[in-house]
Amino acid sequence: MLNGIEFAHVYFLWLLALLPLSVAYYIWKQQSQVAPLKYSATADIPSKVPFKVWLKHIAFGLQIIAFGLIIVALARPQSATSYQNVSTEGIDIVISLDISGSMLAKDFNPNRLDASKKVAQEFIDNRINDRIGLVVYAGESFTQCPLTTDHAVLKNLFKGIENGMIEDGTAVGEGLATAVNRLKDSEAKSKVVILLTDGSNNAGDIPPVTAAEIAKTLGIRVYTIGVGTNGMAPMPVRTITGQLVYQDVQVFIDEETLEEIATLTGGQYFRATDNKSLENIYKEIDKLEKSKIEVTEFRKKKEEYLPWLLGALALLVLQYLIRNTIAKSIT
Repeated sequence: MLNGIEFAHVYFLWLLALLPLSVAYYIWKQQSQVAPLKYSATADIPSKVPFKVWLKHIAFGLQIIAFGLIIVALARPQSATSYQNVSTEGIDIVISLDISGSMLAKDFNPNRLDASKKVAQEFIDNRINDRIGLVVYAGESFTQCPLTTDHAVLKNLFKGIENGMIEDGTAVGEGLATAVNRLKDSEAKSKVVILLTDGSNNAGDIPPVTAAEIAKTLGIRVYTIGVGTNGMAPMPVRTITGQLVYQDVQVFIDEETLEEIATLTGGQYFRATDNKSLENIYKEIDKLEKSKIEVTEFRKKKEEYLPWLLGALALLVLQYLIRNTIAKSIT
């Protein structure tokens, strides 16, 4: 391909190698035909090549270029237009985010909740073809954003998430059940819940495993993430006066239940102990849940030899006129 041009019979282009040989032969022939002349004085030697001789060389040059264009035309230059028909099979994903008071713990930077929000938004940026929704929960749960492909709106709704929006507690079962309810009518071939928490179920009327069984029945995979460092973490505690202070508290995550939820639904359990590990977990989920994309490529070719032939014809006519009119008339 040359400048968007393909050649159907590219082997004809080897004939272009004959053109430099023709030029070399022409130069040799011109020099061999020049008879030696003797001048009595250097002043008698012509200082300029006669115009007729220049016209003769120009005519030959036009002829060589014309033959080159003919060779290119014989190689059948074609312009190729290609386009793709892309069909995507997106995945419906609901992120269920724990916003309980313990999510303000500072073992993540700046805290667990803000770190989780940031990483989730980066995950959304990579899921161009998917519908994504958002559920938040603490002592109860609600839908912050239904399934949508408008990821700009979804990410904007993340900004309004903060602890204290709803009654405190950790209703893991409620958070999962609400997410499952958002996916129950989905027609997507792949339906996923990403459930993130930093504790154990201590509120709500729905046991987490019961919600997981419903998810399994509906063909929904659940990826569970336990957020919290190993050992002690600075947790927010309110004093008698209502002032918020931080005290080191033992981290406890009900990993057994989170693993059971993931195993039951065909998902996977992850443990995030810092910002980096949380980022890696979302990257891993991103790899596990790739949208299927079918691409059909179409190519349309158009013959482009005519301009080359017309150019060659014009040059041949021009060189004929030079040889038989202008150059012939000059003495």
